Amino acid sequence: MSDRSYYAPKGGLPPQTQLLTDRAMFTDAYAVIPKGTFSDIVTSFLPFWDKARFWVIARPLSGFAETFSQYISEVEPGGGSDRPEIDPAAQSVLFVVEGEITVTVAGKTDILQPGGYAYIPAGTEWQLWNKGAETARFHWIRKAYQAVPGLDAPEPLILSDKEVAAVSMPDTNGAWSTTRFVDPADLRHDMHVTIVTLQPGGVIPFAETHVMEHGLYVLEGKAVYRLNQDWVEVEAGDFMWLRAFCPQACYAGGPGPFRYLLYKDVNRHMPLNR
Repeated sequence: MSDRSYYAPKGGLPPQTQLLTDRAMFTDAYAVIPKGTFSDIVTSFLPFWDKARFWVIARPLSGFAETFSQYISEVEPGGGSDRPEIDPAAQSVLFVVEGEITVTVAGKTDILQPGGYAYIPAGTEWQLWNKGAETARFHWIRKAYQAVPGLDAPEPLILSDKEVAAVSMPDTNGAWSTTRFVDPADLRHDMHVTIVTLQPGGVIPFAETHVMEHGLYVLEGKAVYRLNQDWVEVEAGDFMWLRAFCPQACYAGGPGPFRYLLYKDVNRHMPLNR
């Protein structure tokens, strides 16, 4: 796994000569944010962060996808925060795609490099700083935790894509696999952030149509993705945002593996009081 690469946006601004035609789209069922839209002028700044900016690529929207928010975070050397999260109900997943970050969770410090994963439970004190010499870029996924009486809260996790073995999906002979950072049977967790890998020519062979909302950031490779009734070409650096029940499938295009970081909400009853 040491040769894994992860696409990270760099910002900048397209030249005045560039055509406006693009793959960006927002529909009632899904959105596609292609890598070319990650410019300097669409970044956000957040309270209590130094030398940091964020591309907000998903946020709860009534009538669309309502359970999570996702940022691509960029922190310069010496930057970071002693108070990164101001919402005590928010749990977080961090996934590093470039550089390294030093993360302290509940008093324990770890250094995360590309492929590094951290799960931070709601209400946990944590800090994050870039103590390296290069700019760090990482995904930050946030969700309000749904506690269940009788279930303990999950503990913090520090893991790595390079250390967690991928699990082959049944009857695919390794063409489709999933890197699972959390045991799917652990009902304390109400969200999963995994990595899906499709080898060249591999497919999701049916239109998945299900209750989970999705964020899919393409880490590596390219594919043709079925979203609702449309076939959309995607490549490393693109983000797909799917509401519940949006049909989805794909063909991996090669020449190398197609890999994406996947968010989904899991393991809870549907709220009935809206």
